[in-house]
Amino acid sequence: MRLATIQWNGTEEAALVMKDGFLPLRKLNEHTAENWPTDLFTLIETGELELLKRWLREEFERMPEGALEASLMAFSEADYAPLYRHPRKIWGIGLNYAEHAADLKEVSPDTEPASFMKPDTTIIGPGDAIELPKQSNRVTAEAELGIIIGTECKNVSREDAFDVVAGFTTVIDMTAEDILEKNPRYLTRAKSFDTFFSFGPELVTPDEVEAVLELTVATVKNGEVHRKNSVSNMTFRPRELIAFHSEVMTLLPGDIISTGTPGAVVIRDGDVVECRIDGFQTLHNPVEDLKLPGRE
Repeated sequence: MRLATIQWNGTEEAALVMKDGFLPLRKLNEHTAENWPTDLFTLIETGELELLKRWLREEFERMPEGALEASLMAFSEADYAPLYRHPRKIWGIGLNYAEHAADLKEVSPDTEPASFMKPDTTIIGPGDAIELPKQSNRVTAEAELGIIIGTECKNVSREDAFDVVAGFTTVIDMTAEDILEKNPRYLTRAKSFDTFFSFGPELVTPDEVEAVLELTVATVKNGEVHRKNSVSNMTFRPRELIAFHSEVMTLLPGDIISTGTPGAVVIRDGDVVECRIDGFQTLHNPVEDLKLPGRE
């Protein structure tokens, strides 16, 4: 199952991503006896995402052919928004590929993940502008695989880690590298400017991802692949990241773990940066420099 939050007619609402268009959950409710939340975060937070998945598997195929055809929205009729805007926590993972650590003349951590947190005010969606702040002259963009937590959990084992996952998504994380280079303790500031976390366009449920470790993540700028790597080459793989962070604090539905980048690329005004992951809808964002005249 694939879900998105779409912008349409001045509103944002949850929709199933079908082969031929979007099916807003509002429209699904109108044609069934169900009452699914029409906000994606609420759908995850209440646990109804799993119920919806089961319902689709058991009931959707029984509906008369073409019953919902009139409810589909063409992909051109709506825009993707961020999947949601106010998760309780966003965890980022630094230097999780040895090659990326070498780019920064750092040693990839091998005992525990180098994790940090970001505020929800960093969140933007597909197509929204990444704004380069006045305080920085060197910002990088980093394509990453995002994990979305679906179940409240504490001290989850590595073996059971995927049982608490609602889905996976594409992420572009930004860093003000010149600020970070001044002092590693500036990491939070370097990571937390507005627009520094692009999130979406689709939540892909685990049953649609056959082998997470075989996924390839690519950081792309202006159509050219800057760096790509396989999830299998992460120092700390997705199961380990979930288990480790659940030992630190309780993970809640909708929490995001952004698993680290194969490579960061410097971005400038006019660039377009992308996150490409096998089998996922590509996430892309243009870049605007707030230091230029007329950009305030």
